[in-house]
Amino acid sequence: MILSELLSFLETLGIAPKKRLSQNFLIDPNIVRKIVRTAEVQPGDRVLEIGPGPGALTKELLAAGATVVAIEQDPVLARALSRLQTEDQRLHVHLADALTFPLEKIVAEKVVANLPYHITTPLLERLFAFPCLSITVMVQKEFAARLAAKAGTKEFGSLTLFAEMYTQVADLFPVSAACFYPKPSVDSSIIRLDRHPPLLANPELFFRLTRRAFQQRRKCLSTSLRETFPTPHTQNMLETLGLRKDARPEMLSLSDWLRFFDQTNLALSTRK
Repeated sequence: MILSELLSFLETLGIAPKKRLSQNFLIDPNIVRKIVRTAEVQPGDRVLEIGPGPGALTKELLAAGATVVAIEQDPVLARALSRLQTEDQRLHVHLADALTFPLEKIVAEKVVANLPYHITTPLLERLFAFPCLSITVMVQKEFAARLAAKAGTKEFGSLTLFAEMYTQVADLFPVSAACFYPKPSVDSSIIRLDRHPPLLANPELFFRLTRRAFQQRRKCLSTSLRETFPTPHTQNMLETLGLRKDARPEMLSLSDWLRFFDQTNLALSTRK
């Protein structure tokens, strides 16, 4: 939908975008088409879409031959999606909150969505646990930078490690705020994350350790983790791994963190 079409559509429904639901609707058809190309949607694919809104992306996914399972929280917009239904019934709409909807009931190879920005992190945490091949989502530009960050940069953090535990960045491109109505105060990015098996069978303890470290990212690991390990012990573990004993959390790549995590497990088991 271009802006004039969207305004006419919203007027027909008697509604306006809701700020509390982060309703900023795409009005650039080129971006919509690029999202579908980035996700490499093929005829026969089953796609999970979260927050379809007026359905611009939904329409393009259906045109690509996909079966679309859409989760929409706004009841008026959810009902309005029925106008896009295909003859072979490839659109399935659930009126629900994506944060609480039982995703285990859905089978889809790909996730394609313009995520509500106020709940991006908890939604991605749910999607990383969802069995699919790829996740292509619109997020805030700064958020995408954190997902794709390299070790040693200011953007690199516990969110980066969380994403890398489950996925690999396959594509990333910016989207101007001018491509939306209402125009948000931030620019956005489309990022495609290709799934791989989790690098740890039970990563909860790993995430607990890394989050604790990044809560004090300006401090050395030996300081931020001193409640768990004495400072000299942490420094010795880092040196054993060939890392600087004054390393800060963002200086360790995921592979470094995994090796460090092994060392911490070994140290804790030795204490028992």
